[in-house]
Amino acid sequence: QVRLVESGGGLVQAGGSLTLSCTASGTTSIINTMGWYRQSPGKQRELVAFIRADGDTNYMDPVKGRFTISRDKVKNSLTLEMSSLKLEDTAVYYCKGTRDWHIAAVGYWGQGTQVTVSP
Repeated sequence: QVRLVESGGGLVQAGGSLTLSCTASGTTSIINTMGWYRQSPGKQRELVAFIRADGDTNYMDPVKGRFTISRDKVKNSLTLEMSSLKLEDTAVYYCKGTRDWHIAAVGYWGQGTQVTVSP
């Protein structure tokens, strides 16, 4: 079993920055790919960015150039550095880890952390 716990959410003004963290515990050695998803009220959960065990990173178009995902295998942690935040970045952000190469595979989820971007 793997447990994921997010932290770092909060309220930030548009144009500002925020860093989210996700700490993994349990049988973390089985995790291959980790990523961040987000969900806004009334919308489906969407992928934001993911990083594979080999360090390969991928970003969805809305966040390219503004968000940076990183991973510390020693600390079993995942980080999402967010800058130039926009109102539309407001959402609950979820950390996910999978055994698979594909982030969309069945995996483990954190409980989510709220990010609110104000005008």
